[in-house]
Amino acid sequence: MNPMLEKNKAIWEETNKKLGESVVKALVSKGYKAYYFPSSKEAAQKILEMIPSGSTVGVPGTCTVREMGLMELLAEKGCTINHHWDPSLSPEERKKKLQEELLSDYYITSTNALTTDGTFVNIDGTGNRVAGMAWGTNKLIFVVGINKICPDIESAIKRVHNVATPPNAIRLNYDVPCTKLGYCVDCNSPNRVCRATLILDRAPFGREIHVFIIGEALGY
Repeated sequence: MNPMLEKNKAIWEETNKKLGESVVKALVSKGYKAYYFPSSKEAAQKILEMIPSGSTVGVPGTCTVREMGLMELLAEKGCTINHHWDPSLSPEERKKKLQEELLSDYYITSTNALTTDGTFVNIDGTGNRVAGMAWGTNKLIFVVGINKICPDIESAIKRVHNVATPPNAIRLNYDVPCTKLGYCVDCNSPNRVCRATLILDRAPFGREIHVFIIGEALGY
């Protein structure tokens, strides 16, 4: 490896660790169980240890969880994975899967943005994902790449609109302005995907929530 690239890689790893550990402290102070892992592989192993075989696991729309291979790993362990990202599902089957996601023993998702003081910012088109974050009788697990961390709520909202949403809209093949421009113009398109905003200031009452900060760029 190029010596400068190698040196910079080590510097970034240390920077990510410092940032991740700082955010973990903020999250713990707000009622979450939080952890920092340098890699997604290490985080996935911890999650596998946490979830018993035979559990049902709900996975909403999250590229991060899928990039980590968590669904396959949990299925291999004997868990039932409930998710609606199956193109073969009929509209009625998809609706049922959305409900099953929310009612699973564990609900695993990522976040569009997370501030350094431990505030989650998410914007949905359908609302199922933010609903599962805001309330549930199950255990909630967030997996968050270091790229999702922002200084404050204002920058977090801008990140959702300008960094997370355009590639998501492209992935979904939606005809909206941000897929052509690469940034948000606060459109009023019938296909607009920014419709329901949730800001979690603190861990909601009566629920066990785990947050895994990962020192890698994951998801959008």
